Amino acid sequence: MTTQPSSSVPETSRPLADRRGILFIISAPSGTGKTTLCKQLTSTVPGLWHSISYTTRKPRAGEEHGREYFFIGETEFQQMVDRNEFVEWARVYGHLYGTPRKTLIDQMEQGIDVLLDIDVQGAIQVKKKFEDAVSIFILPPSMQVLRSRLQNRASDTPEEILRRLQKVKEEVWSYREYAYVVRNEDLSHSLHELESVFLAERLKTKRLNMAWLERNFILEEEPKSRARKDLP
Repeated sequence: MTTQPSSSVPETSRPLADRRGILFIISAPSGTGKTTLCKQLTSTVPGLWHSISYTTRKPRAGEEHGREYFFIGETEFQQMVDRNEFVEWARVYGHLYGTPRKTLIDQMEQGIDVLLDIDVQGAIQVKKKFEDAVSIFILPPSMQVLRSRLQNRASDTPEEILRRLQKVKEEVWSYREYAYVVRNEDLSHSLHELESVFLAERLKTKRLNMAWLERNFILEEEPKSRARKDLP
């Protein structure tokens, strides 16, 4: 298996001036490597902000409040739902997950691209509200590899692992809802493919701020020619 060279997106790939930020949605079955890829993307792609969701589940080993998730109780979560503070929320594997509305929109209004990693049902909700969002689905190398990853993670019971594997089959059928599909067989290669998607989306004509383009390239006044000294 060929390993891609170390990913590093050049600063020159920053988005053009004065445009609204792009919302990138990434979904993947549990154990696919989505969290690792999202962390690396925010390190290698300039001008990208990773949205942090709220959840009622308990932190896993190594997770920190405010880094992987905001860990809160169900009562507080429901109060946030009542105040319409989530772009989307859902119950997944018995726990509540929600995407905060205000911080996401604030970042996009400042021209900062937002990376949102959420489950399939949450992604479908968000796409209805943000029709211009770019959606990416990440596949594991195979079901056998995914089963091994979930077992080695040692954070779920055997019953929970079986339930997650069944859920994977249901989620994979939703790939048609996504604009891109990346199979995560090799982390470096998958990261390179994702970076390519992010940068290509930034360069699409429909993303351009036409007023900025016209002001700087079309309506710019031509410098006056110097009068030739040999003319009368």
